[in-house]
Amino acid sequence: MVTISLQNKKNLKKHNNKEVLTIGRYFRKKYGETIYKVPISISGFTCPNIDGTVAKGGCTFCENDSFSPNLQEKKPTFKLNPRVNENPFLDKQLKQLEMQFNATKDRLENKFGTKKFIVYFQSFTNTYAPLDTLKALYKKALSFDNVIGLSIGTRTDCMTDEILDFLEELNKDKEIWVEYGIQSFYDETLEKINRGDDADNMRTWIKKTKDRSLKVCGHLIYGLPGEDQKMMLDSFYKTLDLDIDSIKFHPLYVVKNTLLTKDYKKGDFTPITEELYIDTVVKSIINLPSNVSVQRITAGIEDSTLLSPSWCKNKHQQIAKIRKALIKEGLKY
Repeated sequence: MVTISLQNKKNLKKHNNKEVLTIGRYFRKKYGETIYKVPISISGFTCPNIDGTVAKGGCTFCENDSFSPNLQEKKPTFKLNPRVNENPFLDKQLKQLEMQFNATKDRLENKFGTKKFIVYFQSFTNTYAPLDTLKALYKKALSFDNVIGLSIGTRTDCMTDEILDFLEELNKDKEIWVEYGIQSFYDETLEKINRGDDADNMRTWIKKTKDRSLKVCGHLIYGLPGEDQKMMLDSFYKTLDLDIDSIKFHPLYVVKNTLLTKDYKKGDFTPITEELYIDTVVKSIINLPSNVSVQRITAGIEDSTLLSPSWCKNKHQQIAKIRKALIKEGLKY
């Protein structure tokens, strides 16, 4: 359990050219070589917040194609959920998995000489399916040459004890990560963004996941409606209190075809400024325990679907600015 006192929260400490534990450094330290994550987007997966099980319309900011670089073909009308009796698309999904993995692996091998990989089930909610489907997909991914493990993006309300049992078994021989979209620990914020989940449930399932010795990465969004920096950092500290292993930071930006678009156009939502976002991320990283790695410090989208803020159009520029701000604090990202 990570406990950070109010004193530590207020008195941000200076470091002396200390390296931030990025996920790349974590893997190199553990395996002695660079490990690359291969993002996978399997058609047919959805979310209980999209299909009406817990809410309608999805989270207000969600247009999932923005986060699905490998999902290029037309999505099937058939949608998975844990209650379907059979999955007629499983063979197609297994082939899709293999094709996406091989294509990305070949690019990484040619460009970087990469030899070891983690398969990252990225888009939508990757435990929201019949257990047999999950077992088939996860086992297939782990059967590929030079794959050392999995990273599975999901929601805490889509985890079950049966899935954790299976992942715990896989974790005996492979490195298994579960990436939970936390976003915020304020229930009023979660209600505003139509999350369909609550803070207590997130705590429950993150703790259960950690109890199985599985590695957990928590995703936080800075700039959610109604949140100031104090609230953002409070969610950050509450995430650390759950003994997570890694963290991702995202700014909230507005893309077309989302519920957030309407609020933005009416003037009811103002995106976070670049200055505030960078300051909040830097304050977070300064207070990260040395054993918690960072997997992402920002996000963006470079196409015409981005409405605001314009600074989210250039992710590499953001990263450079955050690096510069961290250097001033004696930290090397």
